[in-house]
Amino acid sequence: MRITVSHSKSKEHIIQVVDRSFDDLFKGSPMIPVKVANEKREWQGNVLTFSFNATMGLLSAPIKGTIVVTDRDLTIDADLGLLEKLLGGGMTKAVEGRVKGLLT
Repeated sequence: MRITVSHSKSKEHIIQVVDRSFDDLFKGSPMIPVKVANEKREWQGNVLTFSFNATMGLLSAPIKGTIVVTDRDLTIDADLGLLEKLLGGGMTKAVEGRVKGLLT
């Protein structure tokens, strides 16, 4: 999954928003309940490297990726593993909607 969303705030502000709201970005909606566990994340400048286990019902899948914040946009590049195959574009749309909500 790759999502790029434009923003008009400072890079530092967006980094703080992402850091505070990371868990909310990947949790499922009421229709697609996803639980996040074993979360690891590390900022190196404007790049966040992350990994966690996403559990949906009896299925658990490792998720890993990066979030890059620039002066103009935020790009999430994540490997959703089996969840991407099972949920199709539903997870991508849910994460994209949450990102847009956080950046406004």
